[in-house]
Amino acid sequence: MDKQKVIELASKLMLAGIDGNAADIATVAEELAAELRQSGSGNESGENSPPSSDKDYFTGFLKFDKTEVSKMPTNFKKYFRAEGCTVYYRKRVRGKRSCSYEARYRRHGYNISVSGPSLAVVKERFIEAVKAADVGEVMPSVPRGFTEFAEYYLKNFWSRKVSEQTARNEMGRFNNYLRPYFGNTPIARITPLSCQKLLDSILEQGKAKTAAEVKSMLNGIFNMAMRHQLIKFNPLDVVFFVKPEGKHGKALSREEEQKLLSETAGTPFQLMFAVALYTGLRPNEFKTARIKGKMIIAVNSKRKNRNVEYKRIPITPMLRPYLEGVSELKFYVHNRIGERMRAILPEHKLYDLRTTFYSRCKECGVAEDALKEFVGHSDGALARAYTDLSDEYLLREGEKLKY
Repeated sequence: MDKQKVIELASKLMLAGIDGNAADIATVAEELAAELRQSGSGNESGENSPPSSDKDYFTGFLKFDKTEVSKMPTNFKKYFRAEGCTVYYRKRVRGKRSCSYEARYRRHGYNISVSGPSLAVVKERFIEAVKAADVGEVMPSVPRGFTEFAEYYLKNFWSRKVSEQTARNEMGRFNNYLRPYFGNTPIARITPLSCQKLLDSILEQGKAKTAAEVKSMLNGIFNMAMRHQLIKFNPLDVVFFVKPEGKHGKALSREEEQKLLSETAGTPFQLMFAVALYTGLRPNEFKTARIKGKMIIAVNSKRKNRNVEYKRIPITPMLRPYLEGVSELKFYVHNRIGERMRAILPEHKLYDLRTTFYSRCKECGVAEDALKEFVGHSDGALARAYTDLSDEYLLREGEKLKY
C-alpha cells in the first residue's frame, strides 16, 4: 500500500465533501477504496490468502446506488449524496469460514452502526437504521460494560418473558451479587476464574439454591453478549458447578392436617388454610382467589407470556363446610400465613399444603387431566390448543376429593 497516496486521496475526499461536488466525491472515494482493497488483498509473499487469526483484514467504503439512496429519509439524503453515497465498512474474519461486516456512519448528528453476514444485509440494516434515527428513535449503541449491558439485556429482552414477581426477585439477586462483584468491568474481560470464585463464595455461605439462580442469570447475560458479538464464548462453559438437588414439598399427614385446622378454629387463619389445603393454590396465588359459583377461580402465576390465565378448582366436599356463609376470600400476606403454620407444624412450610392437595387428589382417584387443571400445570402448547375441559367434568372429578 502506498501510504502517501492514501493520505492524498483522503485529503481530496475531505475537500470534495466541503465543496459538495458529488462527482468528485464518488470518483475519489472509489480510488481510495481500490487502494485500500489492494492493501488487504495479499500477504508479504503476494499470495491471496486470508489471515489465520480473528481480525479485521479489509477496510473500505460501501457504495449505495440510486435505488437504495431513494429509500432513505430526505433529511439524511442531502448529506449522504454530497458525500458520494458511501459508508465506511470493515470485514471481520473468524477462522477460515466465518466472517461478518460492519458499517458505521457518525456525522451530522447521526451515530449509526450496523453489522451482518453479507454486504447486502448490511445495506438493508443501514437503511432501516437511518429511517429510525431520522424519525427521532434512538438507535442505542450496545453497552460493553458488564452492569450496563446486563441492565440493557434485562430491561429490553429478559423482562418480557417472566412474571413481575419473578423479575423483582431476580433483580434483587442481580443487585446483591452480580452488580457489586463485576461492576462495569468490560464484559469481554470477565474470565471463567472470576465467575468460579463468585459462585464458590455463595456456596461457602450455604446458599446452594442462590448460587444456582445467580449462575442461571449470569448464563443468560453472557449468551446475550455472544449474540451481540461482544464476546466469543461463554465464560461459564468451563466453570465447575454442581446443581443442587431440589427439595420437594412434603405432604401433611391426615393427623397434621386436622391439627392445623383445629388449632386455628375461630380465627381467619382456618379459612385460609382450608382453601390452601383443598385447592392446591400456590402461595403467590392466594390474593387472586375468588369464589365463582361452585368454583374457586385464581390467576395461574406460572404463565410467562404475560397473558392472564385463570385456573378453575371445584369447591370439593372437603372445602365446602368451611365456605358456608362465605362470599369473599381474604388472605393475609403469605409470609404471615407461613409463620402461623410453622408455629403449629414446625417441620412444614406453606408450600406443603399444595403438595398435600396434589397427593390427596391422587389417592382419591381424581383424573390426571382434571388434576392438572386444578393445580395449573401445563400439558404443552398442543394439548392446550385442543383441550377445553368443561365445568361439569371438573366438578364431577372434584367430588372425588372426600376422605
